[in-house]
Amino acid sequence: MSILEKRGFVSNVTSPKAKMEAVTGFPIVLYAGFDPTADSLHLGNLLVIMALAHFQHCGHRPICLIGGATGMIGDPSGRSKERELLSSDTLQANIRGITQNLHQFLDFSPKNGAILVNNHDWFSKLSAIDYLRDIGKHFRMGSMLLKESVRSRMDSTDGMSFTEFSYQTLQSFDYYYLHKKYHCSLQIGGSDQWGNITAGIDFIRKRTQRTVHGLTIPLLTTSKGEKFGKSMGNAIWLNAEKTSPFALYQHLFHSDDRDIIRFLKLFTFLSLEEIESLEKSHQQTPQLQQPHKALAKEVTRFVHGSKGLLS
Repeated sequence: MSILEKRGFVSNVTSPKAKMEAVTGFPIVLYAGFDPTADSLHLGNLLVIMALAHFQHCGHRPICLIGGATGMIGDPSGRSKERELLSSDTLQANIRGITQNLHQFLDFSPKNGAILVNNHDWFSKLSAIDYLRDIGKHFRMGSMLLKESVRSRMDSTDGMSFTEFSYQTLQSFDYYYLHKKYHCSLQIGGSDQWGNITAGIDFIRKRTQRTVHGLTIPLLTTSKGEKFGKSMGNAIWLNAEKTSPFALYQHLFHSDDRDIIRFLKLFTFLSLEEIESLEKSHQQTPQLQQPHKALAKEVTRFVHGSKGLLS
């Protein structure tokens, strides 16, 4: 936890700092979810992946959950209107692309490596009656309506469908399933996931009388107020066929001076001492743009390898 806090990864946690440090003082299993809304992850997703990688480097075991089932519904968090439903073929292509992305960044070796799961594997076996009886009865309308992702949509002109409204119950069951099967005790995600994460924690407590935890990462914007990982309104993809290594490098190299040190802490594995040294050198010789070069180089190499960095 101290590593994540020092590097700026922590927005909210569900228990006091001392308690979280006690929980993470020994190897734990944690998870983050990725809904297959496109055939590649984008630069914004890299923030969660970096957090998973830091946990793995410290001896913990991450689970990457691909939402083959929840991706058919669409998470309403952070959305002003309902997502378009994806065809089965598109969904499968997206799952393949995201799977390939994740294997680039984490160690999935059989012994204590990261675990990749698809929630379609368990939801496809669940009938509507089982869902209502075993999952739905543990949720109360009052608390569900208070979630920010629900309230913001309920107040909009488009409103919210029951399909989207049920999303938090499905994500909660994901956490419960992973807790039961893999002893997963921590879920991480962007700060817009806070309501879904806490719903899952409450669901597990009701079903098992056990306490699990959640951690959210700040949704990243630039000093100009723009969403990180966007260029001229388009996402910067982690797939080289969608965004070339050169385009990725250039996007990062042109980061604003006000953001560069923060981005180095979040998106590279350079030590804090190395980053501090780059900051000092930039103050002395800003024209050399050494922090900008370091950010572009480290991230491009992490995403595309040494070969991609040379392309």
